[in-house]
Amino acid sequence: MSPRAISDLVLQSPPLLRVDERVETAVRSVLDAGLPALPVVDAQDRFAGIFGEREFMEALFPGYLKTLKGAAFLTRSLDEALEKRESCRVEAVGRYMLTEHVEVGPDFSDAQIAEVFLHHRVLVIPIVDGKRVVGLITRSDFFGALAERFLAR
Repeated sequence: MSPRAISDLVLQSPPLLRVDERVETAVRSVLDAGLPALPVVDAQDRFAGIFGEREFMEALFPGYLKTLKGAAFLTRSLDEALEKRESCRVEAVGRYMLTEHVEVGPDFSDAQIAEVFLHHRVLVIPIVDGKRVVGLITRSDFFGALAERFLAR
């Protein structure tokens, strides 16, 4: 069996979130899609960011957690954290989405995909053509294709 081409991994027309969509709805969409994150678009359907696992955790947990070297002294109850940040349920995804430029154009190279995954630590990369999301590639699919190619040599 020959290794898959990276371009074969692109999920065409992935589900999209909207910047004004509620976090609760967005989390359901991410789960339903079976993906670690989804692209977010603005009112004109232009790529605006990414919302997924990491961004949801940032919405739930206080911002200072990212600056701590350890959080063992904090409460151990997930339910308590969920209760304290219940308000994020109705907040807009746009408040928490990743806005770094992690997208690539439809003529992307394998090296470009690798660079984005390595330097931006994202789980998905939107394929954007003229500011419109036309596809999505996941880090796990990219890893699988690289591993197949590596092991086939």
